[in-house]
Amino acid sequence: MQRRFTLCVITSLVVAILFSACSRDPNVRKQKYFQSGQRYFQSGKYREAAIEFTNALQIDPSYADAHYQLAQSYLKTQQFLRAIQELARTVELQPGNFNAQVDIANLMIAGRDFQHAQEQTTLLLQKWPNDPQSHVTLSSLLAAEGNFPGAVEEMQKALALDPTRWQSYLNLALLQVKNNQPDDAETSFKKALSINPNATDALLMLGSYYQSRGRFSEAEQQFQAAISSDPKNPGPCGFLARLYVAEGKPAEAENFLAQAKGRFPDNSDGYRMLGDFYFAKGDLPRATAEYGNLYSEHPRDLQVKKNYTQLLILEKRFDEARKLDDEILKSTPQDSDALIYRGQMQLRDGQVNDAIATLQTVVKNDPDSGPGHYHLGAAFQRSGDEQRAESEWREAIRLRPDLIEAQRALAGVAMRKNDMATLEQAATQIISQQPASPDGYALRAIAHINQRQFQPAEADIDKAIAVAPQSPVGYVELGNLRLVQKKYREAETAYQQGLDRNPNSTDALRGLMNTFLIQNQTDKAIAVANAQIAKSPQNSDFYDLLGTALFHNKKDLNAAEAAFAKSVELDKDNTNALIKLGQVQAANGKADQAIATYQQSVKDHPRQASFYILLGELYEFKRDWAKAQDAYQNALALKPSDPLASNNLANVLLQTGGNFDVALSLAQTARQGLPDSPNAADTLGWVYYKKGAYQSAISMFQEALKLSEKNTVSDDARLHYHLGLAYAKTDQPALARQQLERVLKINPNFSDAADVRKQLGQLKS
Repeated sequence: MQRRFTLCVITSLVVAILFSACSRDPNVRKQKYFQSGQRYFQSGKYREAAIEFTNALQIDPSYADAHYQLAQSYLKTQQFLRAIQELARTVELQPGNFNAQVDIANLMIAGRDFQHAQEQTTLLLQKWPNDPQSHVTLSSLLAAEGNFPGAVEEMQKALALDPTRWQSYLNLALLQVKNNQPDDAETSFKKALSINPNATDALLMLGSYYQSRGRFSEAEQQFQAAISSDPKNPGPCGFLARLYVAEGKPAEAENFLAQAKGRFPDNSDGYRMLGDFYFAKGDLPRATAEYGNLYSEHPRDLQVKKNYTQLLILEKRFDEARKLDDEILKSTPQDSDALIYRGQMQLRDGQVNDAIATLQTVVKNDPDSGPGHYHLGAAFQRSGDEQRAESEWREAIRLRPDLIEAQRALAGVAMRKNDMATLEQAATQIISQQPASPDGYALRAIAHINQRQFQPAEADIDKAIAVAPQSPVGYVELGNLRLVQKKYREAETAYQQGLDRNPNSTDALRGLMNTFLIQNQTDKAIAVANAQIAKSPQNSDFYDLLGTALFHNKKDLNAAEAAFAKSVELDKDNTNALIKLGQVQAANGKADQAIATYQQSVKDHPRQASFYILLGELYEFKRDWAKAQDAYQNALALKPSDPLASNNLANVLLQTGGNFDVALSLAQTARQGLPDSPNAADTLGWVYYKKGAYQSAISMFQEALKLSEKNTVSDDARLHYHLGLAYAKTDQPALARQQLERVLKINPNFSDAADVRKQLGQLKS
């Protein structure tokens, strides 16, 4: 018995030693991590898979298969820069890895790096000329470059090499659609289905083709077939719902999704479809209510929790949103979505610098995060840095062309720049992603209206109304179109229809008031504003519109001031109303009150350069040069190249005998930023004059006068005064006299009239 016991002990020890040796064997350990990563990848847990593949690579940095699988995980999570780095390392270790070479080419094509993509596809065709995928890849490159005939030809070569590839027939069909070969495309779609009758993608694409051709019943047939062929996949249900919307049947789409929701009790993509439908429609209250119910039913579904948090933010239910967001960050402190939500709420609370820091953390941790770049752009815009904002939005779209928010932001930039081609492009992208929303059609209508393309504008407006008949958006643009066409009665009706659908629509009220103001019917404009305020007494924008009409059209300064004050009382973040409140106070002879308004505005909005500029102008009016200089310097600290602040500070330096070299630099910045401003040209000319560069000064003063005439500005005595002084300094007495006499003719009470007379007395005959 004793010997048997000893033998058992020895055997156990040997087994333990063997297992211990295995656990320390790096090849065994890396393989264990690799296999774990594959299991995560196959179950759709791509971030977890990436962690395991990374663990394997820490043991063996030359593990090519792990590099490749890590690249695939990054592709699934849209971390494209990291993916291409891992693919490059894979090819370095395994030059014969064909799939990695193809993936690199496709990433270059997607990033529109056509030169390197061409080099890569050439390499594929040299090494693997008889592999269909080489020709498929070249076809993708040609299509991205807009060469659809060439792309079709290459796809046909791929099919000649392997006619059993039903996916290639799908690609061929899509290219034939682009190449204006609709009949051939239909044939190719059907060929794909003849090879694989239950291919969900083929059914959906053929259905989408029929939908694009207006063949709705055939499209529905294909979508229903896709639902039947893959009943556990919620994707086909989404296609059918979008078809109903395209047919102008939003209620049918809603009912279908409500019923479909029950088919997917354990599939997040399935039971979230109805809430996402409401969100896509712009119906935030119903989307939020639906997600509230989903959160109660599926409290452990992280995506539900995140989407619900975002909706609560949009609905301004910040306390609830903050609570959910803090819960997410407590468990995963670096979660990009949760950090984005935190940044949004920081921005809403006026913590602009904190929001920028939070969102920069997101893009640092995940450079491929399209939403991260979008929200960072929004934070930069809030800080007054439009250039960096636009740059972040463009990066967001490069990474995520389907990111609607970024497309909307760039659409806004395009409108501010009057770039209608870019606006139309952004709007078309929005429509392609959200055909059930009226916003894309409305934005494209704006582009058409501004280009006086009234027929396509009307078509887009009709579509906006059809997809969302209870939204004011389409009716507002209909009013805008009729206003440009000078059909005032029809414009009035359209704007009123918008207000009937949403009594809080600022755009509809603005349009209705403008219809009357254009016809010099100021009293009617004021009356409709007051009528709408009676219906929506808590709308800050309505008081802003009323104040603007009273200020600029009625010249009733006291009533305008009261309206702007009420607007600010209702919304202290209404910076537009704050600016006008100070302006009307100044115009009403209450400069000190206006200063107090802007001083408070600076405290409430310390990142808004415009308030510092307005404050500086008031100090200039009071000839308090030191405070004016301080205000302009604060503005430039926020926006270093702001042309107005630069121009005004240059003038203050000239008034106070400050550093003329600094004044010159500021004036040049102002001139560059305000090329059509007579004032900016005059400031630069006056700096030249003070520095003794009289010929340069004369050129600038002459340019200022030309701009003044071009802009139909009333004849400015100061411009003639400055030009006369410059002529006098260059021994051109006749021209000097002409300009100086012009000053007194324009304004006998000119502030420097005494000096004008003195200069005239000193001129040679």
